[in-house]
Amino acid sequence: MSSFNSEPASVLDVRGLYKKYPAFELKDVSFSLERGKITGFIGRNGAGKSTTLNSLFNFVHPDSGDIEFFGENFSDSEFDIKKRVGFVAGGIDYYKNKKIKTITAVTKRFYESWDDAAYKSYINEFAIDEEKTPGQLSAGMKVKYALALALSHNAELLIMDEPTSGLDPVSRDELLDDFMALCDRGITILFSTHITSDLDKCADDIIYIQNGKIIAETGMDSFVDSFRLLKMDEEPSEGGWVTGHARGIKRMRKGYTVLLGTEDAESPDASANGTIEKADLEDIMIHLEKGGRNNG
Repeated sequence: MSSFNSEPASVLDVRGLYKKYPAFELKDVSFSLERGKITGFIGRNGAGKSTTLNSLFNFVHPDSGDIEFFGENFSDSEFDIKKRVGFVAGGIDYYKNKKIKTITAVTKRFYESWDDAAYKSYINEFAIDEEKTPGQLSAGMKVKYALALALSHNAELLIMDEPTSGLDPVSRDELLDDFMALCDRGITILFSTHITSDLDKCADDIIYIQNGKIIAETGMDSFVDSFRLLKMDEEPSEGGWVTGHARGIKRMRKGYTVLLGTEDAESPDASANGTIEKADLEDIMIHLEKGGRNNG
């Protein structure tokens, strides 16, 4: 059995993950997670977020690549690693007509490290009624129940696939508050999302995947600060300075917006063509996905 006496700085290291399907492939996906931080895994639908997360636990069998949790290879130390990691998959679905307390009683049997006191604490903190059935819970409460189960076997790392998808704005905000509170306790969180406003509130770092390939892995603030928006009244001319430096162009109701790198935005050529403004994560993602031209 593996030991975890020497803890690495990162809790998860993914190197060269590759998976090929007839119409899609993950290409050399590599990233790491720093202990005690919240990392958002972003990309549009179909970019490879779920495939990547499912590959971490061999629910999807990658063709190649190395995956290490806490410095240990997953395939060599799967049992020990699963004691320390909580995975909340998209589309959480429990037995709809079984009471929460019954589902918990079955689940706890699979974990030697199950902590009843911790479970009761999280159930109270998340205001979950154990006498209810999953069919009586809102989508947000189902996610919170899944978190309670994961944390009650002392998970140090939480990995979640689109946990806020389908939630109303207030429920999403409450869940993000919970994430930040857990991070304050030293728990590391990775969650995939296409809702960029969620990351504006809580993420320390982001991993951006596009068409199966990681295009950015960095701090949230530094990523956003590396771009600017150029607002123009007229469409950028083909072959001009703007189109030659644009990371993405989007037509608006009045005029056009152009995504530029911050260094390019500081050029006199940029300000000569329009007004420079800060970009937020949603602006950046939309323009990067649209690319250098947008025909409306």
